[in-house]
Amino acid sequence: MAKLKLQGKDLRKIGYPQNKAIGVAIQVMHQHYKHHSLEDALVVLKEVLENPEAFTEDEFLGKIAVALIGKKIQDGLTFSLVDEAREYAIYGEAHIDAGARSQMDIAIRLPVSVAGALMPDAHQGYGLPIGGVLATENAVIPYGVGVDIGCRMCMTVFDMSEEVFARYASPLKKALLDNTNFGTGGEIKERSEHAIFERDEFKTIPLVRELQNKAYRQLGTSGSGNHFVEFGLIEILHADNDMNLAPGKYVALLSHSGSRGLGATIAGHYTRLAMKLTQLPKEAKHLAWLSLDTQEGLEYWAAMNLAGDYASACHHRIHDRIAKAIGFEPLARIENHHNFAWKEIVDGRELIVHRKGATPAGKGVLGIIPGSMTAPGFVVRGKGEVASIQSASHGAGRQMSRTKAMQAVTANALKTMLKDHGVTLIGGGTDEAPQAYKDIHTVMRAQEDLVEVLGMFTPKIVRMDG
Repeated sequence: MAKLKLQGKDLRKIGYPQNKAIGVAIQVMHQHYKHHSLEDALVVLKEVLENPEAFTEDEFLGKIAVALIGKKIQDGLTFSLVDEAREYAIYGEAHIDAGARSQMDIAIRLPVSVAGALMPDAHQGYGLPIGGVLATENAVIPYGVGVDIGCRMCMTVFDMSEEVFARYASPLKKALLDNTNFGTGGEIKERSEHAIFERDEFKTIPLVRELQNKAYRQLGTSGSGNHFVEFGLIEILHADNDMNLAPGKYVALLSHSGSRGLGATIAGHYTRLAMKLTQLPKEAKHLAWLSLDTQEGLEYWAAMNLAGDYASACHHRIHDRIAKAIGFEPLARIENHHNFAWKEIVDGRELIVHRKGATPAGKGVLGIIPGSMTAPGFVVRGKGEVASIQSASHGAGRQMSRTKAMQAVTANALKTMLKDHGVTLIGGGTDEAPQAYKDIHTVMRAQEDLVEVLGMFTPKIVRMDG
């Protein structure tokens, strides 16, 4: 017998209010009335809607009735952590702080968690640690994705040699200054059309619809913090590289940024919603999830995917503008998310895989793992390692907080390090100094089982906020 497939629009058609009662009703019906036909299920739900007081003592329908009446739902929202933590793989354990380990220990004890892994660049964050990978059953955790949904890397390799780069350093620096826009509130005055704005999510999800004008203004801009756009030299190490590039050195443009105000607002809204609908112990409250059987969960999933595609569109716009400005032919483009959730098959079952500051590393999948403004980054190809849930690090990982870095690193020390490495920095500050990051070579050695290195990128002209 086919399972019930009930959606929020079905409930709205019969008069259900646009609030948490819809999510509760879907969850209850899918769990306890899953073999009802849609028509029969709607008959039951209509009866509850018309006279909720008559159902408050019902074992299952009472949850819907209480939600409709407006009282706090006492059952079904409070969850405890699993007593025994599941084991999970840790890479580069000696260089991972205790805070990140503690956060992962809590995350793996969620009742919806199935598997996890900790990457060698891991450090403490909010909810799931940065560098944490978590696979869950039919549940998406907004803070497991992160605030900057779809934060990603994008690289364009140009038909330009190292010798030509040396002669064109000044025009390349000017191209970065003229064609990038940084900062939390950074916007571009002229409205820019793009196919992303034709997506249905901008019409069907009220929150997303309200953000469309802002998304127009921020298309092709970059955030603050560790976001950057930079020119550098990339050395392709192997002929078999899936990029159709011969071994040797090329000039490349590398960018790191996410979905801007669109993603941040989506993340904040659905995190707050998840924390209301999924009550967890204090130490786990930021790991609240949304079930993909609910209207709220489906909305977040759609909005998250939109934000990820919008982040990609931002990178493409930046790279296309700069390519046009410098007049050199692009030879290849590589990109990957590292703040996202995917539906993937893990041990033969479909799970939701959250990678918060982790790079997808399925077998044959290309990715980019940056170092710092003076340390090399790497183009990699995934090996599909099961224990890491087909993931790798998303960078070197911080070993100092921004506050600590500003206290420990002077402007002169940063200036000296940049000079020693032949790097020109536009913007940026000591909070992003190379000393704030782990040694990228140590990180890469810790994940040799996870990825194969195809190329090494050396930063030369770096543009950041500030």
